[in-house]
Amino acid sequence: MEITERRVADLVIISVTGDLTMGPGGRMVLAEKVRHLLQQGHRRLVLELGGVRYVDSSGLGELAESNAAAHTRGASFRLSGVGQRLADLLVLTKLAPVFELEDAEAEAKRGDPLAADAGQP
Repeated sequence: MEITERRVADLVIISVTGDLTMGPGGRMVLAEKVRHLLQQGHRRLVLELGGVRYVDSSGLGELAESNAAAHTRGASFRLSGVGQRLADLLVLTKLAPVFELEDAEAEAKRGDPLAADAGQP
């Protein structure tokens, strides 16, 4: 699994590629990344999952842990790029209602005042 991040105004887009599974030594790598961003004061996070090939139970746990950590701190945490397989898995495990799904680019534009004015003369 590879995790990258980019910032657009006050939004942090965390992109995950590869398999969303338990990290080396049993570490919850994604959840640690989210907690670190929250500790830095970020309050708008979008997790871009378009590059995820496979999610196991540990990966679902990381998603749930990340979501809970964000909501505990009063932060917005959304999933973006959720493929059909992951969407089906979220429904099957009854986790679908727990998450907010979002288009990362649309969320970024909502938070970017320049993007909002792009259509204005």
